[in-house]
Amino acid sequence: MFKKSLLTLAIALLTATAALAANYIEPEELKDLLAKKTPVILVDIQPAADFEKQHLPGSIETNAFPAKTDEERARLDKVLAVIKASQYPVVVICPRGKSGAKNSYNYLESKGVPEDRMTILEGGIYEWPYKDMFTKGR
Repeated sequence: MFKKSLLTLAIALLTATAALAANYIEPEELKDLLAKKTPVILVDIQPAADFEKQHLPGSIETNAFPAKTDEERARLDKVLAVIKASQYPVVVICPRGKSGAKNSYNYLESKGVPEDRMTILEGGIYEWPYKDMFTKGR
């Protein structure tokens, strides 16, 4: 009985992990998309001061981080029209690619953005290995 329960739990965890992994994009993959000039909507939720210091070219500044409160999540509303006016993939970029990104992802999904269009940048802006691609200012 215990072995069967443990096996069921292991399968459930592996399935859940695989499902979550589909919602992330590796830095190398995003770099390739940007290098090929593939249309993509970059939703950057970094705080204003961090965005000013470094962000990927073409990112839409929202300053929604950590997207926990209604006020923070509402800052994402300005990108909804851009997202809904296209069929381009959406990449949520946050400082570390963790809870703030997931909060933003969930909010955008609740506003009608299909989950299959969205990903989160793995490791966020802090772990982006291609620092020479950053731009400063607004």
